[in-house]
Amino acid sequence: MPNSTLYAFILSFLAGISTVIGAFIIFFDKNKNNKIVTISLSFAAGVMICVSLTDLLPNCYKMILNTNNIFPKIIITLIFMVIGIIISMLIDKYLPSEYENKNNNGLYKIGIISMVAIILHNIPEGIATFITSSNNIKLGITLTLAIALHNIPEGISISVPIYHGSKNKFKAILYALISGMSEVVGSIISYLFLAPFINEHIMAALYAIIAGIMIHISIYELIPGAYKEGTLKSVLKYFILGFIIMIVSHFLMA
Repeated sequence: MPNSTLYAFILSFLAGISTVIGAFIIFFDKNKNNKIVTISLSFAAGVMICVSLTDLLPNCYKMILNTNNIFPKIIITLIFMVIGIIISMLIDKYLPSEYENKNNNGLYKIGIISMVAIILHNIPEGIATFITSSNNIKLGITLTLAIALHNIPEGISISVPIYHGSKNKFKAILYALISGMSEVVGSIISYLFLAPFINEHIMAALYAIIAGIMIHISIYELIPGAYKEGTLKSVLKYFILGFIIMIVSHFLMA
């Protein structure tokens, strides 16, 4: 295996494992404080919507067609985003809600839905990290740093609701780890199958679909879940904080 390929796998692993760092917040939540739920869900919603609006959708728009005609590019981007929203609605409808009851307000289900969305986001992210790092290690390191920064709050968005919903720290950490390691899965898929065939149009469609999933989850699951546990003021405050931190991570990646 060439050194560049090995380094690309290592960087993908480091980007993915940072999700677990966010999950460790549950060890500071000994009393299962509802405020931590409000903070984590609001923060995660800010992160997801920021990633969707400032990264995924703009990248889809740039890559979707080789044309300067704005209108069809916007329409196609929106179509794929709506497909993502429909996928998220189907996941929400058919996902088993075995832990959903009056005591946890469906927090376990919110955690699982967040995990599914983040896995779908991380696999193409892993593909992008692997391809970038294989061709330009310096750019790959920069990309890995930015991904790691926004994977930390993603770990929070999975682990806190799962911990509050299932009362199981191991399960919360494990699900955050599974989500993070999907970055490595993306790298393996890229190395074994996709590298020769992947093109901008496929990546563009994936970006918009994932953006649709994240926007739906944020508006339909995370923000209402946070508001149940706190006040509108606290939800807005931590939503904006998550949004701003993601903007900063984009500047670091630039």
